[in-house]
Amino acid sequence: MNATPEVLAVLGDLLAAAAPADRGALWQLDRQGRELDANLVRLPPGAEVGEHQENVLDVLLVVLEGSGRLTPGDGGEPLTLGPTTAMWLPRTSRRSLAAGPDGLAYLTVHRRRPGLAITPAPASAVTYEGGEAPCALDRVCPECGRLSQESAPTYCGACGERFPDR
Repeated sequence: MNATPEVLAVLGDLLAAAAPADRGALWQLDRQGRELDANLVRLPPGAEVGEHQENVLDVLLVVLEGSGRLTPGDGGEPLTLGPTTAMWLPRTSRRSLAAGPDGLAYLTVHRRRPGLAITPAPASAVTYEGGEAPCALDRVCPECGRLSQESAPTYCGACGERFPDR
């Protein structure tokens, strides 16, 4: 069976139709059977996505509107972002992202994440110490509901929302 190409979205129209306060993922690729993930993300002026690291996937980031900077976590010089800038974010690279005075809208594209698989731990690694499992609610983004990989996140790596009291 041959798959049929289709227009999924007109990104400029989505950005134009979004309310000024809309931030985070405005659109996501959602087709069944796909091998890619893509997200249209908007950050308001001055918003940040705190330093984070993607350990499994390379990411392509393409700026559509606005400006900002990407600061490598290795202490390198900040990289300027503007419309039509395309960046490769290699897996294992640490980075933070900050929107400029006009905000920042960008598209990210990467391989689809492999599904999570639950596998039993080796018997030698299992130790029962009693008590309840630790609560991870302080790592759940109040804006988009995603669980942060970081133990004490300041900003959500998915939508850029600042965690309360941080």
